[in-house]
Amino acid sequence: MSRPSVAQPADLDVVRDSYDRVADTYVDMVATTSLGDIRLMPWHRAAMDVFADAVRGLGPVLDVGCGPGTVTAYLAERGLDVSGVDLSPRMIEHARRLHPECTFSVGSSTDLDLAEGSWGGIVGWWSLFNLPRLVLPQVLSSFARALVPGGQLIIGTHVGNGDLVRTEAYGGVPVRWTTHLWQPDQLVALVEQAGLQPTAELRLPADGQIGPGVILVAKA
Repeated sequence: MSRPSVAQPADLDVVRDSYDRVADTYVDMVATTSLGDIRLMPWHRAAMDVFADAVRGLGPVLDVGCGPGTVTAYLAERGLDVSGVDLSPRMIEHARRLHPECTFSVGSSTDLDLAEGSWGGIVGWWSLFNLPRLVLPQVLSSFARALVPGGQLIIGTHVGNGDLVRTEAYGGVPVRWTTHLWQPDQLVALVEQAGLQPTAELRLPADGQIGPGVILVAKA
């Protein structure tokens, strides 16, 4: 039986080009300011550690929208069979250079060949907010089908209302993408509609780096 197709965002190529353009600056900021380093963010780290414990032994883990591989490498250090995929070829170049012990590939969350019941865990760590509102539910459903029974999904994303059109990011680099903001209850509803059972929710206040956010964990 063929898997249901996922709609391709109309701005996919534009978003890819934007992340290619910003990749070098983003990696420099990670190195110099610890941007996105969960080792220095206690609640983020705690959530990821619990996720790692929950998926250990269930099967491989996929970090969707892995960027330069920071979280992928963190999970690999915890003994998981984890790989990363990202829309941006330039981000993947950095990930392979910085973390040669891990496996990375270029791909969109909307076009992943995820066999049914083949993954122990899937990560969407501040990487799904560019997906249009009609596309995200389809992607979440594809994740749900791909997880083994008891498999875990962890999502981190921005909290808010409406859509934020970005024209620059990470120190003023020109970009063109839309950040789709969600309220936690809306995200919980989408995860449930995808067929997953939410098991934990962590709401994060605004800080100097990423603003208010939510971390949601669910299981198949």
